[in-house]
Amino acid sequence: MAQECNDEKCYVHGNVKVRGNVFTGKVVSAKAPKTIKVEREVVHFVKKYERYKKVKSKIAAHNPGCMNAKEGDIVTVGETRKLSKTKNFTIMSIDKRAERPEEKKESMAKKPDKKIKTAAIKGEKQ
Repeated sequence: MAQECNDEKCYVHGNVKVRGNVFTGKVVSAKAPKTIKVEREVVHFVKKYERYKKVKSKIAAHNPGCMNAKEGDIVTVGETRKLSKTKNFTIMSIDKRAERPEEKKESMAKKPDKKIKTAAIKGEKQ
């Protein structure tokens, strides 16, 4: 959040006000430009069976350039005015960043391949 952005739909730098629902969820998809899908899980009581059940819902939210949330991140999302056809929410903050696999790829590239030589296998069978 250190860098400035010129996005009018940004909660921090733009002129968008948050009103209504505010919740925390996990980013499921960040493929569309400036849009993310946030999944939230709600526990719902079913009166007929006197049991609780988990209900999941996916909500489209605006992802400004200064936040740049990616898949796996835990974010706080707030309800705003209608931003587009499907977006009524915007990211307020990123609570926890997900571990990125780039670090793991570098360590795996340095390890030698463990290939079994066919000559050794043939010698063991005979």
